[in-house]
Order: sequence, then structure tokens, then C-alpha cells
Amino acid sequence: MARGTSARRYHERTSHTPETLQASDFRPDFENKPIPYKIYEDLPSVALSSRIRPPQLPTLETITGDVQRSPAREPLDRETLTQLCYFAAGITKTIQRGRREIRFRAGACTGALYHIELYVVCGSLPGLDAGVYHFDPRTLSLDLLRAGEFRGVCGTTAPLAVIPTSTWWRNAWKYRARTYRHAFWDSGTVLANLLAVAHALERPAHVETGFVDENVAELLGIDPAHEAPIALVPIGAGDAQTASEPSLEPIDPETRPLSEDVIEYELIQEAYAASMLPNEESVRAWQANELPRSDDERPVSSDDEWIDLSPVDDERAVKTPLHWTIRRRGSCREYARDPLSFRKVSTIIDRAVRDVPLDVGGSGPLRFCDCYLIVNDVRDVPSGAYQYHPEQGALERLREGSFRSEAAHLALDQRLAADAGLCVFFLTDIDAVTDRLGDRGYRVAQLEAAITAGRLYLGTYAHRDLGGTGLTFYDGETTAFFSPRAGDQAPMFLFTLGRPADR
Repeated sequence: MARGTSARRYHERTSHTPETLQASDFRPDFENKPIPYKIYEDLPSVALSSRIRPPQLPTLETITGDVQRSPAREPLDRETLTQLCYFAAGITKTIQRGRREIRFRAGACTGALYHIELYVVCGSLPGLDAGVYHFDPRTLSLDLLRAGEFRGVCGTTAPLAVIPTSTWWRNAWKYRARTYRHAFWDSGTVLANLLAVAHALERPAHVETGFVDENVAELLGIDPAHEAPIALVPIGAGDAQTASEPSLEPIDPETRPLSEDVIEYELIQEAYAASMLPNEESVRAWQANELPRSDDERPVSSDDEWIDLSPVDDERAVKTPLHWTIRRRGSCREYARDPLSFRKVSTIIDRAVRDVPLDVGGSGPLRFCDCYLIVNDVRDVPSGAYQYHPEQGALERLREGSFRSEAAHLALDQRLAADAGLCVFFLTDIDAVTDRLGDRGYRVAQLEAAITAGRLYLGTYAHRDLGGTGLTFYDGETTAFFSPRAGDQAPMFLFTLGRPADR
């Protein structure tokens, strides 16, 4: 595949610098704010189960990506689908602020704008007919888009496939062209939940990034210029034979307008279009790509620059069940400057930074990204800048010293990053990834970082005294801070971890 020049151009043109932010006079128009739901005007709906059975498995056991137990023998049914949808993208809590009622979702989302929609394509299940559905979190129901067997369009034999999409304008209202990044950030945190729930329910699940974009969009009745598919997630053990691909009649169901004036951003359209796969041949070529693995041996450096993590050996040592963690999860808005337990930090990082089950690039942790940290206050770890090597289970110190003010500056001068005990950055070499995978490689690097960060959220909130949140960043200055090691890399995601000030 040719180098992803469009992805590189998009990334550079949407990079934050202190100068661009200071020069910007942009303010979101609250009179034109999009509604946070996709509402179909005249489609039949199917209620999901009124009983949401909470997954009881300990959180840490669900986020590693490993399914150690035998697959569930019971067929995947409507109650199971309810659990998957609710704990991935459902409304988990409601807060009253003055006269406003704010509904929070299961997965983290930039600006709480909730531009990620979930669709379900399934065969006939106990309690649910075969069809193509849209998940409505307001009513915990499914809108029926197509009746019948359509799994062949997704190329899966699994009982069902979940398809996350991004509605560009709902996020671009505040974040403008940077929304293309957020499409992967926010779908990644939703998918981290979805994969964890699937594993808790003993259902195999993985993320497919190779698919014919226009075919999937046509299946869902959406226009990628406004709403685009991000990934496919087959769930459950497949049938013996591949479902045949049916012919598709066009559908264009009427939906409630998002807002009075929808603004389109050309950079988003260009970046997505350049990364589309046009046919099944290109999908097969995409999935056949293997990335060269880095050397598992430690880089040459003195022994005193390495700190081995000390995670708990038994996932059940932290007994917090997955459902409790997802319902508790939020985005911490203020940290107390209290030291963090090295054991807890080690456990969170060890469990979160594992193999993300993607359909490209082989297997192993962080095939597309590297993990860097600023340690502000973790017991037994000198403050400084580090790189985490998952194959070694160890931190390599790049620079020692207190970098609280630098952490705040990198995070768009937000105090949260200075007060956090730990800041975790994921960076990728955009040119190297897109040389190998084309513009779509940029998508998968963003998605790997975001799913891993979603696991960090879960691992963090499984500990009742900890909180975390994702922050945005100055792109070039983040690269410069971690250079020369990160000299060819660009930041994909920033997650902060600490003790909530209001705990």
C-alpha cells in the first residue's frame, strides 16, 4: 500500500500548538448544539430485556483480552445482547445539575457529546429475529432497519456483529476537524467495554478493521459524509458455513435533525475517504498485512534505569466486578496530590497494555503504538519520563526529575495533568504505519491506543480510591518532550491517573 499522505496531512493540519490555540477565537454555538441521540422518526422497535443481568467477573480478569474459560454453552440471546449494548454504550447514571438532567453513558466520550452509535447485525437469536438494528440507549431498545439475514454483508458467521459508527457533526460542533481523531478515541473506549463484557460472558470477540466501508454504510442506511462505520465486532462462536451475502435494497430512514445548522469539515471527509477499502480484494490484502515485531530484548541501558512492574498475580485479588466498575467510571475533574501505590499502578498497566484483538498486524501488545509515561507521584518510582516495554513488563527511565509543570503544559496547560500521579501517552510513527498499511493504518493506530486507554479506564476504576480521565495535548511538544526516543512519533492518546480530590 502507498504511504498514507492523507493521514499525515490530516494529522499535521489538526495538531494543537500554543500559538494556534491562542490565536483561535472559536466558541461553540450552544443554540446550535446537536442532540445527543439518533432518533428515527418512523421505525419499528424491539425492546431489549427489562432485566440487565450484571457481569460478575472481576474487572481485571475481563480486560486482558484472554478468554481462559470454556465458551458459554448457552446460545447468545436477547438478554445477552442487552448486557453487551448496555454496558458498552447504555445510560448508566443520571445527574441533576440545576434544571438540567445529564445522562452519562457507559463509555467515555470527548466532551460528553456521545457521537458513537451502535448497530447490531444478527442471525436469528432466542427472543430476537434476524435483522439489522440500531441500539437506542434512551429506551434500551433496538430500532429495526432491515429484517432478515444480513451477516454475509459483514463477512461473519458469528451470531451477531456490533458496528460502532461516528456521527461527525455531533462531535465536530465543539471539536471541529479534530473529530476524525475522536471517532477512534471514543469508539475505542466503547469497544474496550464491549470486549470486556463479551469476555465476562464467555463469548469470543475481536475487532475487525478490514471491511468494505461503502457496503457496511449501505447496510446501515447511513451516508459516510455524515455518519461512518468505524469497525466490526463479531461476537460469539461462528457457524460452520459462511452466511451468503444478500443483495441490498437502498434504505434511507428518516431521523430527527441533529441541530438547525449542520457544519461539515472537509478535512474529516478527506481523511475518511482516503482510508476506505473499496472491495473484498482490498479487505483480504489488508488483513494479510503483518507488521515486523520489535526486538524483545531490552534496549541497551544501565540496569538502574529499569524498573520492573510488580502487578498482583491473581486477577481476583481485586474483586471489583465489571458491572460495578463500568457504572462507577467517570472522568475525574480534580486530583489530590497523594502518592499512588506502585502495586496498583503496576497492575493497571500490566492488565491494560495487552494484545488488542485486531484483524491486522499479527498479535502482541502495542503493534502500532508505544507507551510513554510521566510519573509525578508513584511510590518507589523516581519522578521522571519513562517508556513502558510490555514484553519486558518494565519501565525504562528516559529522564529523571519532576515534570508536573511540563505535564500540565503538554495537556493544553490543564492542571489535571500536573496533579495526576501518572500521565500515560500513546505515540505512533505515522509514516512507518502508513507506509505499511496506507491511510487506514492511521485509523488502526488510533484505535489500538484508544482501546488500550479504555482498558486503563476500567483498570483504574476497578480500584475504589482511584480515578482517571483522558485529556488532549499539544502534538509537537509531546513528541519533543519524549525525544530523542520518540523523535519520529506523534501522540495518539493521553490518559491521566490519580486519586480523586473528592473521594
